[in-house]
Amino acid sequence: MRASTAPDWRASASLATLQRRAQLLAATRQFFAARAVLEVDTPMVINAPVSDVHLHSARVTFANDTDAFYLHTSPEYAMKRLLADGTGDIYQICHVVRARERGRLHNPEFTLVEWYRLGWDLNALIEEVDALVRVLLGPRAPARPLQRISYQQAFLEHVALDPFTATHAELTAAARAAGFAGAAAERDELLELLMSLRVGPKLGRTALTFVHGYPASQAALARLDPADPRTALRFELYCEGVELANGFHELGDAAEQRARFERDLTARRRLGLGATALDERLLAALAAGLPECCGVALGFDRTVMLAIGADSIDAALAFPLERA
Repeated sequence: MRASTAPDWRASASLATLQRRAQLLAATRQFFAARAVLEVDTPMVINAPVSDVHLHSARVTFANDTDAFYLHTSPEYAMKRLLADGTGDIYQICHVVRARERGRLHNPEFTLVEWYRLGWDLNALIEEVDALVRVLLGPRAPARPLQRISYQQAFLEHVALDPFTATHAELTAAARAAGFAGAAAERDELLELLMSLRVGPKLGRTALTFVHGYPASQAALARLDPADPRTALRFELYCEGVELANGFHELGDAAEQRARFERDLTARRRLGLGATALDERLLAALAAGLPECCGVALGFDRTVMLAIGADSIDAALAFPLERA
């Protein structure tokens, strides 16, 4: 008999996993409702792409329309506009799209849980992230309480280099020892590579591990630490070697944020990634006055993956990219 050529139309995730996802989405909403955090919904199709060299916006056009739009890589910019408009504490559960990302832990379209707390510092936000993730992981949550470790300490332990004082040659040698075979890279590119290959996979094995004190050059939309201007008020959460969340003490200085965006565009041009107009609406909102706040984005699909004991994000998705 002739073999069937019908495509595999079935879901990647099992029915039990789809049911578990639904339960965890409900638990997330209950978590924030109990804390009186308002759920919001912002557009997926936006006018300006992200400038970060490590993120790549998907470009879209509508039928019979030559104007270019983009799919958001995060709801951050729109949510900050809401904060500046007086919403108070807010959260959102939404799909985001990041081009050029596919692998065991990456699908171009995925679900983020993002929220902002007014008047909080990073320590308070870390405690809340820890509480939510333990609810979502359930029995698979690490038995040990949360762990805080500085970016510097993590590099010293797992790379035997100080990320703030190591020479470019030392970082390059460490990256090559970790398997990097590319052309010459900038300092931050080497640090990012070492974090992904040597440091991150070792973190969160016995506790929920929060890495803080990232280099100022990796601040993105976070404030710098006034106690140590070499570092940013930023953290990332790791569990079982998987990055789950990225949090900031949010920068409210419009002029500084514009300068950072401009530096991003310069780097994008150097790397041949292209550069477009900045999100002037976000910058106008910052100029109008962003409330003192901290914010974080949690990768929901990766959290589900860990909660069900899977080793690939595909097991947590109904239809990953190839089946979409």
